Amino acid sequence: MLVLVMGVVGAGQAEQMAEAAGEYIQLTGHNSTVDSIAFSPDGKTLAIGGDNNNTKLWNIETGETKTLTGHSDFINSVAFSPDGKTLATGSDDSTVKLWNIKTEEVETLEGHIDTVNSVAFSPDGKTLASASDDNTVKLWNLETGETETLTEAEDVLPVSSVAFSPDGKTLATGSVDNTVRLWNLQTNDTNTLPEPKTLTRHRDNVKSVAFSPDGKIIASASDDQTVKLWNLENGKTKTLTGHSETITSIAFSPDGKTLATGSWDKSVKLWNLETGEPKTFSSHSSTVSSVAFSPDGKTLATGSWDKSVKLWNLETGEPRTFTGHSDRVRSVVFSPDGKTLATASFDKTVKLWNLETNEPRTLTGHRDRVISVVFSPDGKTLASPSIDRTVRLWNLENGEPKTLRGHSSFVLSVAFSPDGKTLASGSHDDTVKLRNLETGETKTLTGHSDSVLSVAFSPDGKTLATGSTDKTVKLWNLETGQPRTLTGHSDWVNSVAFSPDGKTLVSGSEDNTVKLWNLETSQPKISIDYSRSIVSIAFSPDGKTLAIGSGDIKLWNLETNKLKALRGHRGSVISVAFSPDGKTLASGSTDNTAKLWNLEGLRTSFWGQLP
Repeated sequence: MLVLVMGVVGAGQAEQMAEAAGEYIQLTGHNSTVDSIAFSPDGKTLAIGGDNNNTKLWNIETGETKTLTGHSDFINSVAFSPDGKTLATGSDDSTVKLWNIKTEEVETLEGHIDTVNSVAFSPDGKTLASASDDNTVKLWNLETGETETLTEAEDVLPVSSVAFSPDGKTLATGSVDNTVRLWNLQTNDTNTLPEPKTLTRHRDNVKSVAFSPDGKIIASASDDQTVKLWNLENGKTKTLTGHSETITSIAFSPDGKTLATGSWDKSVKLWNLETGEPKTFSSHSSTVSSVAFSPDGKTLATGSWDKSVKLWNLETGEPRTFTGHSDRVRSVVFSPDGKTLATASFDKTVKLWNLETNEPRTLTGHRDRVISVVFSPDGKTLASPSIDRTVRLWNLENGEPKTLRGHSSFVLSVAFSPDGKTLASGSHDDTVKLRNLETGETKTLTGHSDSVLSVAFSPDGKTLATGSTDKTVKLWNLETGQPRTLTGHSDWVNSVAFSPDGKTLVSGSEDNTVKLWNLETSQPKISIDYSRSIVSIAFSPDGKTLAIGSGDIKLWNLETNKLKALRGHRGSVISVAFSPDGKTLASGSTDNTAKLWNLEGLRTSFWGQLP
């Protein structure tokens, strides 16, 4: 829930993000304040109206835009017809325009003598309602062209909002006179509409009204900073409080269980209508002027005067957060069976988290910061390197550690060979040590001219990759002990990883780049620049996605070349790891926490194109 330099959709106008409240993508190509947004009935297009006098149509899947021009003043409201073929727009220029989405032909409806604040189609698409500062509501018969004007009395004030009931029999209007009016649209014998029913509980202007999907409740939002829920069956009223300024917009989810609200206080709230409890999204930098649910209820769109539109993924929810370490979490890793998460911290401890109960088991013994943690392939042993110059091997059945010594300085990285018989360790002493865990014999690899920050075995166990502060990656033939050097980074290489098929090596560097190396030519086949240094990288088990730990988390789909960014940590992300089934990502951060991210809810439309 932020601005990302990458994650460009289509022409470079989408930013993808997430906070603890859920992921979103941000559309930033609109060069004016956003006053109104609406999804097309099929959920594939978003219409955006603002103060630049035009309307943009965004294809959510491709990021392509189409601009509708014709109004001579601000656009306050946009609405799709039920069949999705027509878009209605209301403007400060006192007109309503009907746009043919396919041909872009436009029809102008004239009759209001002041700003048009709101437009809405009837459920059958035959009537358009418009609300205006001229104190009237107009009903436009789209088949005959006839117009009917609704007004109760001479002293009625400007009308801010209009909404049809799901059955089309009632029209709700919200007004500057602090009231909501319900108009019965079924004419009597005299062919005139009955007097409206007036709801009077708000203490200030009513800015927005909406019917629940079953038509039993009307929600109204006001300058009095409250939402009122009017039960039309029993006459009871419920008030929702929580916003600190005017509430500008409201929308029911398609299942009627959630109400979204946007406010001048720059926040969006999702209200659980059973409990009345809100969840708050705060990332807009100015007034949230419009909110809209996608037809499937999985996405919420929000428009703001900060000139952006955000699409919030409501499926993924909050990541699970693990707290207990008293210093930064330097490394995270899943056990081979996926039931345990191990975390290593600068607080000198390793914790084993039972993922069913969230209960931790703490391993103590290191005398200084623990840098990394890794499970043996059989899951029975855990290795942890430390600034105390040792590696500890923890027997997870009895908890007893075995201490491995030999490095003359900090031990920064460890990795088990695929068969579990060898442990590689990289150190600040510029060397790599290979320890035969059956015989205890140790072999030392020398060649780097500075600290070895990362070590990784190839899937076949024949090659070891190492990354160093000497700005190089080395590939060691473990039969001969000879290295091949990959050059191209201009700063420390913090992390290296092999793809599951062993054909690709990826490296992340302090030079803000990720490189994918062709292992036959020793040349990078892809190099991507980021805005921050790369601290940790990991391939998904299927090899199709790369997780990148930097300031935040980035997921790179290697098949589509698209990017997703996850946010929720309050500090930099310094470790990432996939679960064995690839459905969950673990992350460790300088905020002293580890988080688990559910990756199954990330829909393809929430991924943006890399440059």
